[in-house]
Amino acid sequence: MLKKWLIQFAFFLHEAKSYKHIKEVASNLLLNSDYHYKKYFDIFMILLIVSSVAILVYEVKHPVSEWIDFFDIYVVTFIFTLEYLARVWVHNSWSKLLVKEYNEAKFLGKKFSLLSPTKRTFKEKLNYLLTPSAIIDLLAILPAYRSLRVLRIFVLFRVFKLLRYTKSIHQFMEVLSTKKFELFTLLFLLLFIVTTSGIAIYVFEEKFNEDINSLFDAFYWALITISTVGYGDISPVTTEGRVVSMLVIISGIAMISFVTSVIVSSFSEKLDELKENRLVEEINKNEAFMIICGYGQMTRMFLKQYHHEYKKRYIIIDNDKAKVEEAIKEGYRAIHEDATRHDVIAKFNVAYAKITLMALTGSDVANVYIILNAKSLSSKIKVITRASDEKIAKKCQLAGADHVVRPNEVANKMLLTAITQPVMYHAIYAILTGEHLAQLDELSVREHYKLNAVKLGEIDFKSFKLLLIGIENEAGEFIFNPSDDYSLQSKDTLLLMGRKMSIAYFRDSYAKVAYAN
Repeated sequence: MLKKWLIQFAFFLHEAKSYKHIKEVASNLLLNSDYHYKKYFDIFMILLIVSSVAILVYEVKHPVSEWIDFFDIYVVTFIFTLEYLARVWVHNSWSKLLVKEYNEAKFLGKKFSLLSPTKRTFKEKLNYLLTPSAIIDLLAILPAYRSLRVLRIFVLFRVFKLLRYTKSIHQFMEVLSTKKFELFTLLFLLLFIVTTSGIAIYVFEEKFNEDINSLFDAFYWALITISTVGYGDISPVTTEGRVVSMLVIISGIAMISFVTSVIVSSFSEKLDELKENRLVEEINKNEAFMIICGYGQMTRMFLKQYHHEYKKRYIIIDNDKAKVEEAIKEGYRAIHEDATRHDVIAKFNVAYAKITLMALTGSDVANVYIILNAKSLSSKIKVITRASDEKIAKKCQLAGADHVVRPNEVANKMLLTAITQPVMYHAIYAILTGEHLAQLDELSVREHYKLNAVKLGEIDFKSFKLLLIGIENEAGEFIFNPSDDYSLQSKDTLLLMGRKMSIAYFRDSYAKVAYAN
């Protein structure tokens, strides 16, 4: 009966939307660094930790008021306990594992054991409870028990909780973890030198030096000497002891130099990666941004004209480190990554942000891979790519590209126009490069919804000093010089020509005029 009830309860939890939503929110707050509200939670926890430690320091010499004592004992401890239990809760899911094994057993026709998923869940949670971070969380709760005053010192363990909420410290620990082998080797070497030199100084000095009365005193002297601190409270008096002291000092200088070189090398290796991660985090804060894959001639031309317009809402990705350094030198935001890799594009906020991705690498194969990766992450990502010929353009379209640009074909047509129709070439070139007062721009009816269902004849383009070139309708057909009877639809896009100020004025003011009509 109990087994049946537990199975029903597990299915209830597994299917309950409110329970799953609460657990998902808790998991995001505690573990997901990309979650929008996590930074506020982290700031709140940091303030609690700092306030708790400040109270500990203050009450050493000053009595604290009752409300401060209540806040420290009950409020802070309750929140830390709640956080500790929440971390244990979201670490894994008993109901999910039980339902999975139950369905597998039913499908295979074998006997289902309730003990197996329960035991696995308990074992995973126990392994988590024995991790250093979980132990620190537990020790940070102990100061609440005032009957044991010695436990107040465990308030200091709340400082270690800052490792969870301060990303810079966390990154520092990650950098050190990459040199774990070298640091452990140095630690064992340090212990060996301290032990041997401590025993040696004890043998040589115990009968002649009144400051060395035990082996612990000798180890204490060895440690402060090898660290080059040298308090001076214990000094060797025998010739043999001074020889040992000189050797220990030399060893200490060598070890400090070695440790410094190890840490510096690890930071130099990770510094670029940390900078790039920060850059990606800054980009993800925008509601809309652009990812440019490949730093070539097309990217240079595009950014030269639109760099100030997009400001910090773009990022360049290139696999060639020399090109990345060149882009950074020219004042652009770039990172050294391989955009064909799925995990590189996945770093960006594809779920919530409006992203435009430009695949402009010199390799057609790489561009196809980039398109596939982007569209596999989110179909909402707008992908623009370049292709060397018509066959590659079709492959890019099949991969999911929204727009395909063929620079070779465009360049050939422009070259032919320059030879046969030089006046038209100069006009088109001036408009496209912005060298002429007039420019081409498009306006979406969807983004200017008050234009919806308005007939073109009702719009006085001349008063705005604009020329309507044509309209692209919902089917993707371009209607050149449409009639005045044409009624605008929400998915239409107008192609306008005129001065920049005229287009801006039309965008800002016409909707109000249309609304008034």
